[in-house]
Amino acid sequence: MDIDKILDILEKTYPDAKCELNYKTPFELLVATILSAQCTDERVNKVTKDLFEKYNTPEDIVNLGEENLQEIIKSCGLYKSKAKKIVQTCKILIEKYSGNVPNEIEKLVNLPGVGRKTANVVLSNAYNIDAIAVDTHVFRVSNRIGIIESKDPKDAEFKLMNIIPKQRWSKSHYLLIFHGRRTCKAKKPDCSNCSISNYCKYFKEKKGEV
Repeated sequence: MDIDKILDILEKTYPDAKCELNYKTPFELLVATILSAQCTDERVNKVTKDLFEKYNTPEDIVNLGEENLQEIIKSCGLYKSKAKKIVQTCKILIEKYSGNVPNEIEKLVNLPGVGRKTANVVLSNAYNIDAIAVDTHVFRVSNRIGIIESKDPKDAEFKLMNIIPKQRWSKSHYLLIFHGRRTCKAKKPDCSNCSISNYCKYFKEKKGEV
């Protein structure tokens, strides 16, 4: 499979593919990404617009407190769990990292509410470190197309890292997300309007070519 060709086509198809969460600092991106779990970026941006105007440091969030944070982020869903993890993470950032967000995945994934996907989003966008964040779209699309075969997001991440050139890791994450949101949807993939259908395992199987 010509992964460079697929990515080239997707870049032309989605020239606007990028992180759609609004943030100004690594800390704001970290919080926004935690909030984005099972929630749209659009909703998160509405919530963080108000939140970050007054509370945009770990100290601010700790002083705000868990219950008050819950009220602000309520519309994001899972707000009690998210508020608890964000406050816990803020305390650790203050105690261990002088209020700064670390730029190493091993340190990031030890923060409450931070898995590999969130860590990689922070690394690639806030610190310009090559990384592939595997969310539901990336996992579904990369398996469906046939770029990889994987049943586990972490395994998928490492397989994609082996196949995709390192300098394209961060961008490919958003190309696959945009393709998953706009064309290669979970329940009804729009194969007739897909720019990479000629390279797609799923499409070929559907046509009986595989």
